[in-house]
Amino acid sequence: MERAQGFAERCQIPAAYRDVDEMLREARPDLAIVCTPPSAHRDAVVTCLDAGVWVWCEKPPTLSLAEYDEIAAHEIEGGPYASYVFQHRFGSAARALREQIRTGQLGAPLVGVCHTLWYRDDAYYEVPWRGKWSTEGGGPSMGHGIHQMDLMLSLLGEWAEVRAATATLARDVETEDVSMAIVRFASGAMVSMVNSVLSPRETSYLRFDFSEATVELTHLYGYDNSNWTWTPAPHRADDAPTDLGAPEQNDASSHAAQLRLLLDALRHGRRPEVSGDDGRRVLAFIAALYQSASTGLPVTSGLMTPDDPFYRSMSGALAAVTGTEKENVHV
Repeated sequence: MERAQGFAERCQIPAAYRDVDEMLREARPDLAIVCTPPSAHRDAVVTCLDAGVWVWCEKPPTLSLAEYDEIAAHEIEGGPYASYVFQHRFGSAARALREQIRTGQLGAPLVGVCHTLWYRDDAYYEVPWRGKWSTEGGGPSMGHGIHQMDLMLSLLGEWAEVRAATATLARDVETEDVSMAIVRFASGAMVSMVNSVLSPRETSYLRFDFSEATVELTHLYGYDNSNWTWTPAPHRADDAPTDLGAPEQNDASSHAAQLRLLLDALRHGRRPEVSGDDGRRVLAFIAALYQSASTGLPVTSGLMTPDDPFYRSMSGALAAVTGTEKENVHV
């Protein structure tokens, strides 16, 4: 408690509490923001929802799909709802691109790149909960690249199949420190994906090749419109639409941009973005990525049942695939 009070004083926070229950009784908030390590997300979010409090929870949403679905069972129509921090969706350039895709202005999506190439040294993993399946839920696929993957999924729509590989090459961790995947989308588009914490020159890079243009985003931990480029296809160089590109309004990808929309949803009693099925999509994709890497099989989108080990844990600790089970696995 002394540490909490000291932190509150340093950061000019009005009060500190011994636990979530005490905070809910005394502060009676409309919205709680959960920024704990991932293993504490489920209990904190459920406690808040049961008290009638909306929740905005940091990524990764939960350690597993099982935990995510357990939380969803505590929501009620009209709120409270739980939403999750995926701020990269909410920059003005991303929202403009999403509208251009929706209206078909860019043509069909064909090829993509989704790379999160970051660097975390050995000291980073000295924090006891990091690098462990039971407390972090996974490696860079779960805790780092999840932001880029969520943005990619929010733009390109439903994924159909993933083929993945993971490895632990340099860090002393239980989880992977690098993953790679090939993803097919329902639209037919294909995306190459890399998540790494071993890359000294850090970058976050997304590229979308449509039939009428290429759109690229190069940044690190956040972007504004200047980090995006739109390149018309050669046959459209002379007659590209005048509104192709980022909008005049320049809103960075920020927690504030997402929070504004979350508060509006709270005031009107409607489910916010990155909540419910919309918030679950990236978690289901990551479970499929780990399942493919573990089994050596392609995993297709579908219904992952509660008796599947990857539904209960991203490590799939109980997964066992024999040499005769060479067929697609459905999630």
